[in-house]
Amino acid sequence: MPLPSRRSSWLDEDLEQFRDLARTFCHKELTPHQERWIANKRIDREVWTKAGEVGLLALSIPEEYGGGGGTFAHEAVLYEEQARSGDGAWGVSVHNGIVAHYLLAYASEERKKRWLPKFASGEFVGAIAMTEPGTGSDLQNIRTRAVRDGDDYVINGAKTFITNGYHADLVVVAVKTDPDAGAKGVSLLAVETSTPGFRRGRVLDKVGLRGQDTAELFFDDVRVPTANLLGGQEGLGFIQLMQQLPQERLIIAVTAVAGMEAAVEQTIAYTKERTAFDRPVFAFQNTKFTLAEAATEAAVARAFVDQCIERHLRGELDVQGAAMAKLWTTERVNKVIDDCVQLFGGYGYMMEYPIARAWADARISRIFGGTSEIMKDIISRTL
Repeated sequence: MPLPSRRSSWLDEDLEQFRDLARTFCHKELTPHQERWIANKRIDREVWTKAGEVGLLALSIPEEYGGGGGTFAHEAVLYEEQARSGDGAWGVSVHNGIVAHYLLAYASEERKKRWLPKFASGEFVGAIAMTEPGTGSDLQNIRTRAVRDGDDYVINGAKTFITNGYHADLVVVAVKTDPDAGAKGVSLLAVETSTPGFRRGRVLDKVGLRGQDTAELFFDDVRVPTANLLGGQEGLGFIQLMQQLPQERLIIAVTAVAGMEAAVEQTIAYTKERTAFDRPVFAFQNTKFTLAEAATEAAVARAFVDQCIERHLRGELDVQGAAMAKLWTTERVNKVIDDCVQLFGGYGYMMEYPIARAWADARISRIFGGTSEIMKDIISRTL
C-alpha cells in the first residue's frame, strides 16, 4: 500500500515516463535474481549491457559522449526505483553518478570520447578506488603510489571495499604522486583493468549488500599513460574528491529515503494481512503509532532531500548541505527499518523477506560515503 504523498517539485512528465522504464527494468531484471546474486556475491555481467540497451546508463552524461543527456533528476529516479525493487546488488549509482562524472569533469577530451560511450553502452563498468586496507576516511594518508616514468605512471598498492570491483573495466584510483605533500600529493588516475599488473582479490563477504561485487584490488607495477591523469596535473585529487562528494552523498540520501518509504509500505501491507489474537496486527495501537512515526520520518526526510535535489539541479548544493542530507537520512532509515522489522516479528529476521535484507543493507549507509561522525565534523565547521 503506497504512502500518501505529494509529487516532488523537481519531477515532471518526462521524468514520470522515465520512472516507468526504470521501474519495469528493476522489477524484471533485478528483483527476481536477488537470492542467486547473494549466493554468487555478484550480479550477472549481462545486467550492465541490458541496462545500456534500454538507456539506463550514463543518464546525466551529455549525448555527445554517448550519454542520455539528462540531469541528476534522472539519476535520482533510477536510484529510487532500484531501492523500491528490493535490489542491493547492482552498483549503478557508483557507475552512473560517481565514476562517469569524474571522467566527465576531469578527463581529457580524447579520454572522454574513448571511455564515456562505453559507460553508456555497458561495455565498460566503472569503479572508484579510494579506501585502502589501512586507510578509510583519511585519504591524505593513502599509500598507493604512482611514480612517473617517462610518459607513464607506474602504480603499486592495494585498495579494498571497492564496489563493482569484480566486474570493473575502468577504475578511478586515488594515488600518491608526492608522498611528502599530504593532501596536495593525492592524484586520480584512470586505470583500465586489462592493464598488466592489475589484479582482483576476494569478493568480500559483507553483512548487507551481499549480492554486490565489493572486492579487493591490487596494483603491481601497473603502467598507465600520463594521459590517464585526471585534471591534467598532479596534486588535484583531493580537491576533485571534495568537489564530487556532495553528489555521492546526495545519491546515498536519495536511496535512504526511498528505502524508508518502501519499508513503511511493506510493513503497512504486512500488518494489515497478518493476524494476532484474532485481529490484524495493524489494529493494535502500538503498531499504528510505530507506523505513524515511521511514515512521518519518511515524509520529513523526503521533503528535505527534495529540497537538496532542487539545489543540486541549480548547482547550489554545498558540502555542508550534502553532509546534512547524508547524515539525517541514513540515521533515520536505519531506525525506520529496524522498527519495521520489529513489526514483522520473527519473519522480519528471515532473509527471504525483503525487509530483512533491507535492514542488513541499510547499515552500511552510515559508513560509506563518509561516516556519520565525519558528516557531523563537516557540518560543525560552519557553526
